[in-house]
Amino acid sequence: METTNDSSGGDFILVGFSEHPELELILSLFVLILYSITLVGNVAIISFSILDARLHTPMYFFLRNLSVLDLSFTTSIVPQMLMNMWGGNKKISYAGCMVQYWVALALGSTECVLLAVMAVDRYVAVCWPLRYTTIMHPKLCHLLAAASWSSGFANSFLQSSMAIVLPRCGNRRVDHFFCELLIIVKLSCVDTGPTESKMFIARVIILAVPVSIILTSYVCIARAVVKMRSAEGMKKAFGTCASHLMVVSLFYGTIMFLYLQPKDNYSQDQGKALAVLYMILAPTLNPLIYTLRNKDVKKAVTKIMGKEQA
Repeated sequence: METTNDSSGGDFILVGFSEHPELELILSLFVLILYSITLVGNVAIISFSILDARLHTPMYFFLRNLSVLDLSFTTSIVPQMLMNMWGGNKKISYAGCMVQYWVALALGSTECVLLAVMAVDRYVAVCWPLRYTTIMHPKLCHLLAAASWSSGFANSFLQSSMAIVLPRCGNRRVDHFFCELLIIVKLSCVDTGPTESKMFIARVIILAVPVSIILTSYVCIARAVVKMRSAEGMKKAFGTCASHLMVVSLFYGTIMFLYLQPKDNYSQDQGKALAVLYMILAPTLNPLIYTLRNKDVKKAVTKIMGKEQA
């Protein structure tokens, strides 16, 4: 192994699931199917929410942003993952690796904040229904969306800038199916304790603040629902929030377990499995969760498909 103190140049080797070759083909087909569903589902949501005027509401504006995020997030990971699984070459260039972990972290961080923004939107819809369109006006929606994207990319820039300067002494074997930031940091041949501590604080902030906003929003929603006398009103409020709660539980449940557990308890195989859940499975399920029981989307699909057939 090389021992030069290089921090740039050269290819990385993505180990992925090559230690379990009997599972690679099955897993690659599973990932390909999920990725195809992700592409179709999220492109459909983006298209319908733009083409149908009834979906020009704050909820679908934020859902459109979530779909763009999910599409970009999976596309930054899955094609390279499938190429490595199907080919004998497990390499990724230095520049490709740096771009991959920067983009993946930026989009993942953005989704953390966007889900909190969507919780606030649901709070206003349930607790202030008569003032909903006044409060969640387009200018505020665009501002909240911009804040989500900006904070996500700022967090990624902060953490990536700490990692990129660390010397690796020729260590290029990445025990994951993509260039995950923490794995890249662990390749360093110097003490990474201080860097990892700073990154941990950044991860806690980008997770804790949105989670606090989500919990506060749903506590207020729960109080409002309890005070409702109409069973129909309670059912409507639950239907309004159920999809978002399912998406939040799936995303935050896996990501918090993966990134906030003590490193002594961290299993790399476990980490890969959880990464598949929140990077590939969650973006696949999100369009289904939001549209399966959504009457507005079904009406939009019927209307647009009817026009095309006509």
